[in-house]
Amino acid sequence: MATKKQIIIPIVILATGIAAMAVFSSMKKPPEEKAEVDNTPIVAVSEISVTPMTLEVNSYGMVTPKYETELIAQVNGEIVELSDTFLRGGFVKKDQLLARIDPNDYQAALIDAQAAMATARAALETEVAQGKVAEREWKQITDTSPTELSLRKPQLAQELARVKAAQASVLRAERNLERTEIRAPYDAMINSRNIGLGSFVGVGSKIGHVLATETAEIRLPVADNQLEFLANHGVNAKVNLLGKYAGKDMQWSATIKRNEGVIDNKSRMGYLVAELNDPYQLKSNAEQKITPLRFGSYVNAKIVGNSIAQATSVPRHLVIDGKVAILDSDSRLHYAVIDIVRQQGSHVIVSNGLQNGDQLIVSALDYPVDGMKLALASDALQLEEKDQETEQGETQMANNIESGE
Repeated sequence: MATKKQIIIPIVILATGIAAMAVFSSMKKPPEEKAEVDNTPIVAVSEISVTPMTLEVNSYGMVTPKYETELIAQVNGEIVELSDTFLRGGFVKKDQLLARIDPNDYQAALIDAQAAMATARAALETEVAQGKVAEREWKQITDTSPTELSLRKPQLAQELARVKAAQASVLRAERNLERTEIRAPYDAMINSRNIGLGSFVGVGSKIGHVLATETAEIRLPVADNQLEFLANHGVNAKVNLLGKYAGKDMQWSATIKRNEGVIDNKSRMGYLVAELNDPYQLKSNAEQKITPLRFGSYVNAKIVGNSIAQATSVPRHLVIDGKVAILDSDSRLHYAVIDIVRQQGSHVIVSNGLQNGDQLIVSALDYPVDGMKLALASDALQLEEKDQETEQGETQMANNIESGE
């Protein structure tokens, strides 16, 4: 039979184990509750601004003179005089003397022609007088009609022809004498000079090359499908020319004067011709002068086109099937149907479908569904910062409790 001690000891051990289990169980921390995860997609947006817009067509070209002339000698002779401004880069006025060919031979030829004409005129007057005498004598001799030969009419016609030939010789001699003076055909800049003082030139010899400074031209290539954005196919449109002068960015204003009306065989481009008056600012007052636009300069051109009452620019990659993603006032995804006027580089011009202040979604969505709930990246960042502040506050409070403060 078991003793009392053998019965009590197991009971004490069991009670002690149960008590220890109870103590350890009370010391165990309850599992932390996991915070609820917000799976709302976060997006970035850009605010739409709808304003009046003027379309532009971009092009480029080289500045050239509207007129240029190769000066050619029309008579033979030695160069006996040169103007000080007849140098490359010099500016000259219309009819200004550039060079003179030795005129002595041509002055002598003119005197000779004038003498020949005086002789012919004297012979003509003599023949006229003889004809009158012959007519008078014929009437005294007979009553029959005189012949033309008897009245010396053939001789009169011959002398008249000689007078006309003499007049032609005088005109030719005068013209040749005038051609000994090489003059500027218009206000111009000297592009080159091919003669020197004392050099001999013949008919057809190149004297020099001049560029008209009255008007500059720029041929601007434009694709055919861009003409629809220009009123009257670009004629009379304003053009802003962008280029450099002395290393600085400059701008000039020009006007489209004509459309060449031909498609280039190689580039398949049409050409609009812009004109700029007084490119070297030679006629402007000192107060009105702007930077000269030099011949040979390369310029970029922005041709002013049609105006749109209300339009905006949207990145092209955001347009899918004629729609763009918008974040509405309820923070939900909405697809807006838009009217695209034109494509301009990496953007498109939209005339209808968007309102001023609309939030255009510019970030990518994995599985977009019209009407789905979205969150702004800025709002998510603020919420995250707020959660971090709350967590830091709770941690600080727990530390204070443990330290007995």
